[in-house]
Amino acid sequence: MIAPTKNYGRIVAPAEVRFERLLPGPIETVWEFLTDSGKRGEWLASGPMDLKVGGKARFTFRHTELSPHKAPAPAKYRDIDAKPPTSEHTITRIEAPYLLAFTWSPDSEVTFELNPQGSRVLLTVTHRRLASRNEMVMVSGGWHTHLDILVERANGRTPPAFWSVFGDIEGEYEKLYPKP
Repeated sequence: MIAPTKNYGRIVAPAEVRFERLLPGPIETVWEFLTDSGKRGEWLASGPMDLKVGGKARFTFRHTELSPHKAPAPAKYRDIDAKPPTSEHTITRIEAPYLLAFTWSPDSEVTFELNPQGSRVLLTVTHRRLASRNEMVMVSGGWHTHLDILVERANGRTPPAFWSVFGDIEGEYEKLYPKP
């Protein structure tokens, strides 16, 4: 079993995982990475977001465009590269620039919390109501990889190819999370 480090997400409750990343501030810059389609598209997914409770968001995931470096998707995810998936979300909470929460398909919810730490900002991402251990592993590998890309982008560095990191990280979560 791999010992968790500060970069690994962790199970904090049944069907709930949490991640933390320390980013350069100010908080308004980090908020833009969450809410602005162009900035969000640099690390997660682009698309419109109506910033109010009940507002809708639509994300298009283009994993191969998150870095100029390229790597093929693992076999079980190759369809994602062929046709970038989109997802629909509903804002459930918003307290700009400190908190943003929205639904995540099919029945889960993601919360982003921003807490200033001097000149830096602690970003905490919590994904709740995950349906199974397999979903927790997949989601954790995805968040871990996307958040590491965000750290690189926020620090003005070029991130590695998404797929070169994701396959290894997903495998580590498979070992890290206890099996039922």
